[in-house]
Amino acid sequence: MKKAFILLLIFSMIFAFSGCGGNDDADNGAENDTTTEGAIEEEESDENDAETTASIVDEEAAFKSAISSQGTWIICTLKDLEFDEDLVLEGNFTNGKKDDAGNDVVQRKIALYTQDEDRNVTDRFNLKVPKLTINSPMASIQHGTFVGDLYVSQDNFKLVDTKVDGNVYFTTESAQSTFDMDADSSITGKQELQSQ
Repeated sequence: MKKAFILLLIFSMIFAFSGCGGNDDADNGAENDTTTEGAIEEEESDENDAETTASIVDEEAAFKSAISSQGTWIICTLKDLEFDEDLVLEGNFTNGKKDDAGNDVVQRKIALYTQDEDRNVTDRFNLKVPKLTINSPMASIQHGTFVGDLYVSQDNFKLVDTKVDGNVYFTTESAQSTFDMDADSSITGKQELQSQ
Protein backbone atom coordinates (compact mmCIF):
# COMPACT_ATOMS: atom_id res chain seq x y z
CA MET A 1 0.00 0.00 0.00
CA LYS A 2 2.84 2.35 0.91
CA LYS A 3 4.64 1.62 -2.37
CA ALA A 4 1.47 2.28 -4.36
CA PHE A 5 1.04 5.65 -2.63
CA ILE A 6 4.64 6.63 -3.36
CA LEU A 7 4.27 5.64 -7.03
CA LEU A 8 1.04 7.64 -7.27
CA LEU A 9 2.77 10.64 -5.69
CA ILE A 10 5.69 10.41 -8.14
CA PHE A 11 3.30 10.11 -11.11
CA SER A 12 1.32 13.12 -9.87
CA MET A 13 4.48 15.23 -9.63
CA ILE A 14 5.58 14.23 -13.15
CA PHE A 15 2.15 15.17 -14.52
CA ALA A 16 2.20 18.44 -12.61
CA PHE A 17 5.59 19.39 -14.02
CA SER A 18 4.37 18.67 -17.53
CA GLY A 19 1.46 21.01 -16.88
CA CYS A 20 3.90 23.85 -16.34
CA GLY A 21 5.39 23.65 -19.83
CA GLY A 22 5.63 26.83 -21.86
CA ASN A 23 2.26 26.94 -23.58
CA ASP A 24 2.26 30.68 -24.02
CA ASP A 25 3.13 33.67 -26.11
CA ALA A 26 5.30 35.12 -23.38
CA ASP A 27 8.58 33.40 -24.18
CA ASN A 28 9.97 36.72 -25.39
CA GLY A 29 11.44 35.42 -28.62
CA ALA A 30 12.51 32.01 -27.33
CA GLU A 31 11.00 28.72 -28.48
CA ASN A 32 8.30 27.10 -26.37
CA ASP A 33 9.26 24.27 -24.03
CA THR A 34 8.35 20.90 -25.50
CA THR A 35 9.29 18.67 -22.58
CA THR A 36 8.92 18.53 -18.85
CA GLU A 37 12.63 19.13 -18.55
CA GLY A 38 12.23 22.39 -20.46
CA ALA A 39 9.97 23.76 -17.75
CA ILE A 40 12.26 22.82 -14.88
CA GLU A 41 15.62 23.16 -16.55
CA GLU A 42 18.32 24.72 -14.41
CA GLU A 43 20.96 27.01 -15.75
CA GLU A 44 23.88 28.81 -14.20
CA SER A 45 22.83 32.24 -13.12
CA ASP A 46 24.63 35.44 -12.26
CA GLU A 47 24.21 37.23 -8.96
CA ASN A 48 21.11 39.09 -10.22
CA ASP A 49 19.23 36.02 -11.44
CA ALA A 50 17.83 33.15 -9.43
CA GLU A 51 17.81 29.52 -10.55
CA THR A 52 15.40 28.67 -13.34
CA THR A 53 13.55 25.77 -11.73
CA ALA A 54 9.76 25.57 -11.56
CA SER A 55 7.66 25.62 -8.39
CA ILE A 56 4.57 23.42 -8.27
CA VAL A 57 2.38 24.83 -5.51
CA ASP A 58 -0.85 23.66 -3.94
CA GLU A 59 -0.80 25.69 -0.75
CA GLU A 60 -0.58 29.36 0.13
CA ALA A 61 2.76 29.22 1.98
CA ALA A 62 4.48 27.54 -0.97
CA PHE A 63 3.07 30.15 -3.36
CA LYS A 64 4.36 33.02 -1.20
CA SER A 65 7.82 31.47 -1.16
CA ALA A 66 7.79 30.83 -4.92
CA ILE A 67 6.94 34.45 -5.82
CA SER A 68 9.67 35.90 -3.60
CA SER A 69 13.07 37.06 -4.83
CA GLN A 70 14.38 33.67 -3.66
CA GLY A 71 11.68 31.78 -5.58
CA THR A 72 11.52 30.45 -9.13
CA TRP A 73 10.92 31.83 -12.62
CA ILE A 74 7.68 29.87 -13.07
CA ILE A 75 5.08 29.29 -10.39
CA CYS A 76 2.48 26.62 -11.26
CA THR A 77 -0.65 26.29 -9.16
CA LEU A 78 -2.57 23.04 -8.74
CA LYS A 79 -5.71 24.48 -7.14
CA ASP A 80 -7.43 27.75 -6.26
CA LEU A 81 -5.43 29.85 -3.80
CA GLU A 82 -6.73 32.67 -1.60
CA PHE A 83 -4.89 35.25 0.51
CA ASP A 84 -6.09 37.96 2.88
CA GLU A 85 -2.81 39.87 2.65
CA ASP A 86 -1.08 41.85 -0.09
CA LEU A 87 1.68 40.04 -2.03
CA VAL A 88 4.63 41.03 -4.22
CA LEU A 89 6.08 39.16 -7.19
CA GLU A 90 9.74 40.15 -6.99
CA GLY A 91 13.19 39.22 -8.21
CA ASN A 92 14.92 38.93 -11.59
CA PHE A 93 14.75 35.49 -13.19
CA THR A 94 15.71 33.78 -16.43
CA ASN A 95 13.76 30.91 -17.98
CA GLY A 96 16.70 28.73 -19.00
CA LYS A 97 16.63 29.77 -22.66
CA LYS A 98 18.81 31.99 -24.84
CA ASP A 99 17.73 34.69 -27.27
CA ASP A 100 19.12 35.06 -30.79
CA ALA A 101 22.11 36.97 -29.42
CA GLY A 102 22.91 34.22 -26.92
CA ASN A 103 21.70 36.16 -23.87
CA ASP A 104 19.66 34.59 -21.09
CA VAL A 105 15.92 35.23 -21.54
CA VAL A 106 14.43 37.12 -18.61
CA GLN A 107 10.93 35.92 -17.69
CA ARG A 108 8.60 35.38 -14.72
CA LYS A 109 5.37 33.45 -15.05
CA ILE A 110 2.44 32.68 -12.76
CA ALA A 111 0.74 29.66 -14.37
CA LEU A 112 -2.82 29.26 -13.08
CA TYR A 113 -3.45 26.03 -15.00
CA THR A 114 -2.49 22.46 -15.76
CA GLN A 115 -2.20 20.92 -19.21
CA ASP A 116 -1.99 17.53 -20.88
CA GLU A 117 0.76 16.07 -23.06
CA ASP A 118 -0.62 17.90 -26.11
CA ARG A 119 -0.52 21.24 -24.26
CA ASN A 120 -4.29 21.45 -23.97
CA VAL A 121 -5.28 23.32 -20.81
CA THR A 122 -7.01 20.79 -18.56
CA ASP A 123 -7.74 22.84 -15.44
CA ARG A 124 -7.79 26.57 -14.67
CA PHE A 125 -7.45 28.03 -11.21
CA ASN A 126 -8.31 31.21 -9.32
CA LEU A 127 -5.76 33.28 -7.46
CA LYS A 128 -7.39 35.67 -4.99
CA VAL A 129 -5.16 38.40 -3.51
CA PRO A 130 -6.31 41.84 -2.31
CA LYS A 131 -3.30 43.48 -3.99
CA LEU A 132 -0.55 41.82 -6.03
CA THR A 133 2.39 44.05 -7.00
CA ILE A 134 4.40 43.01 -10.06
CA ASN A 135 8.05 43.88 -9.39
CA SER A 136 9.65 41.18 -11.59
CA PRO A 137 10.59 42.13 -15.15
CA MET A 138 9.00 40.35 -18.13
CA ALA A 139 6.30 38.81 -15.94
CA SER A 140 2.97 37.29 -16.92
CA ILE A 141 -0.12 35.63 -15.47
CA GLN A 142 -1.51 32.86 -17.66
CA HIS A 143 -4.64 30.74 -18.23
CA GLY A 144 -6.65 31.42 -15.10
CA THR A 145 -8.47 34.06 -13.07
CA PHE A 146 -6.88 36.64 -10.81
CA VAL A 147 -9.25 38.18 -8.26
CA GLY A 148 -8.02 41.43 -6.76
CA ASP A 149 -6.05 44.47 -7.86
CA LEU A 150 -2.78 44.30 -9.78
CA TYR A 151 -0.14 46.99 -9.33
CA VAL A 152 2.33 46.78 -12.20
CA SER A 153 5.73 48.36 -11.53
CA GLN A 154 7.76 46.65 -14.27
CA ASP A 155 7.76 46.91 -18.04
CA ASN A 156 6.39 44.26 -20.41
CA PHE A 157 3.88 42.67 -18.03
CA LYS A 158 1.45 40.36 -19.89
CA LEU A 159 -1.88 38.68 -19.38
CA VAL A 160 -2.26 35.50 -21.41
CA ASP A 161 -5.76 33.95 -21.51
CA THR A 162 -6.40 35.39 -18.06
CA LYS A 163 -9.34 37.20 -16.49
CA VAL A 164 -8.59 39.89 -13.93
CA ASP A 165 -11.60 40.37 -11.68
CA GLY A 166 -10.43 43.72 -10.39
CA ASN A 167 -8.33 46.71 -11.43
CA VAL A 168 -4.91 47.02 -13.02
CA TYR A 169 -2.90 50.01 -11.81
CA PHE A 170 0.41 51.01 -13.37
CA THR A 171 2.95 52.74 -11.16
CA THR A 172 4.97 54.16 -14.09
CA GLU A 173 4.10 55.38 -17.56
CA SER A 174 6.58 52.89 -18.99
CA ALA A 175 4.85 49.97 -17.25
CA GLN A 176 1.54 51.16 -18.67
CA SER A 177 2.78 51.65 -22.23
CA THR A 178 4.49 48.24 -22.40
CA PHE A 179 1.61 46.26 -20.85
CA ASP A 180 0.06 43.65 -23.15
CA MET A 181 -2.90 41.30 -22.98
CA ASP A 182 -4.12 38.84 -25.59
CA ALA A 183 -7.64 38.64 -27.02
CA ASP A 184 -8.56 35.86 -24.58
CA SER A 185 -7.80 38.03 -21.54
CA SER A 186 -10.11 40.52 -19.85
CA ILE A 187 -10.11 43.06 -17.02
CA THR A 188 -13.39 43.83 -15.24
CA GLY A 189 -12.19 47.02 -13.56
CA LYS A 190 -10.06 50.03 -14.38
CA GLN A 191 -6.70 50.27 -16.10
CA GLU A 192 -4.97 53.43 -15.06
CA LEU A 193 -1.75 55.08 -13.98
CA GLN A 194 -1.62 55.44 -10.23
CA SER A 195 1.19 55.67 -7.72
CA GLN A 196 1.19 53.13 -4.91
